[in-house]
Amino acid sequence: MDRSHAAQALKSQLSGAVYPDLETMMAAYAAAAVQLAREQFCQTLDFQPDSLDAYEAVLSEIAELPDLDYDHEVRVWGSYLGELLRIRYTGFWLMADYPGGNTLMPAVDIRGSRIFPLMKVYRRLQSGDSIAAFFQLVSERLGQPSRVN
Repeated sequence: MDRSHAAQALKSQLSGAVYPDLETMMAAYAAAAVQLAREQFCQTLDFQPDSLDAYEAVLSEIAELPDLDYDHEVRVWGSYLGELLRIRYTGFWLMADYPGGNTLMPAVDIRGSRIFPLMKVYRRLQSGDSIAAFFQLVSERLGQPSRVN
């Protein structure tokens, strides 16, 4: 199976699945990010902050792809970032209004703070915003993680 065929098969599997709740869906997409990073980009993602360099490397390659399917890519890679934060700070997924708009989107709630990782990944793919800088800012604002992952 070539690179694009395998990615298309995974995309179809994810989009065709029925998820019992938002948490399950986001976890499935995050697991797909781990699989894609390993199989197609030779990078290891393990929901550890130390994997952010590998994550950035993958996003850099994805941003260069022709005919990028932003909706799918943002969902996959934003779910990974959200799961890393959710696990680290014992948060939970919810649908929330994105600030300044009337759009509901997945967000991670951590101690009452709402973080929109899918939007961050969208901006990363569009304009190169640093995920590492975002993670650092979030870490400074949230303080000590609930558990060290």
